[in-house]
Amino acid sequence: MLPFLSGWLNKVTLEPSSVNDSSKALVSSLFMMAWFVEARDPYTGGHLWRVSRYARLLGEEAGLPSADVARASLGGFLHDLGKIGIPDAVLRKASALSDDEFAIVRTHPEMGWRMLSGHPLADLVKEAVYSHHERPDGKGYPRGLQYGDIHMDARIVGICDAFDAMTSSRPYRSGMSRGQALAIIQSQCGRQFDPTLCRYFLELGRRGGLDHVMGHSDDGIPLRECPMCGPTLVIKRDQQPGEHIYCRNCGGEFSLEEEDSQLIARPTGRIGSAADLQPDIDHELIRKVVAETVNNMLLEQMLSAQGGAYQ
Repeated sequence: MLPFLSGWLNKVTLEPSSVNDSSKALVSSLFMMAWFVEARDPYTGGHLWRVSRYARLLGEEAGLPSADVARASLGGFLHDLGKIGIPDAVLRKASALSDDEFAIVRTHPEMGWRMLSGHPLADLVKEAVYSHHERPDGKGYPRGLQYGDIHMDARIVGICDAFDAMTSSRPYRSGMSRGQALAIIQSQCGRQFDPTLCRYFLELGRRGGLDHVMGHSDDGIPLRECPMCGPTLVIKRDQQPGEHIYCRNCGGEFSLEEEDSQLIARPTGRIGSAADLQPDIDHELIRKVVAETVNNMLLEQMLSAQGGAYQ
């Protein structure tokens, strides 16, 4: 269950539609914060959406209540919130990080936790944000928690974040195949990853249950390739043929053309202006994910209030 949301809903005296709108506004404010983190790194296009989706799929596979699934999915979208404080020279480095640089990156869970301080929904996501790099063997960070002290949300997001990191391309390496990434997760079962959740994730992956999320930035929308930089091009659902998109790494301009009922990005040979390359929030995607999250939360609240009458 969601203790804070439950208490908040019990205190307000609003019509259900008003409660729904208020909830969506609160969740949306968190998503906007997270989106600007992703916009700074051209090689993480769709990462937040993918981790959120993987978390939802894993939670469902594990048989968790719908509210717990929604909370883990929300945590998946927000887990990297603290990276907004990581310098661009480190966040966007085109080669492997040094030990000192990795030490800087390791500050992002605590920074994210501090950023959430005072937000009305902080209790829903703080564990996923603060503890998603903790490990059952105690070798994680920032607190070196042992297995029993790591919240379920953080265990879920930790697996999903690692899988997406392994299967996504970076400037210095191509993304792994699904099989390669699953083999590494299996090898770290019980050490880096929760053993029970690990088994659920492996089963989900082996039967192809993750394939529609891998390499995508939204449902049915795969990342497109920049010839210079790799899969860095994000197409929004509401974009149309003739519009332009830009590689956030090299600045290259691409024209969208329809081919076989899909939008294809063709290089124009031009470089985008400073205005073209400004972070562009995908409001439609955020609205969709927020609606899914809040609706699941409110449904669970309604089921609880009715004693399971709707099950």
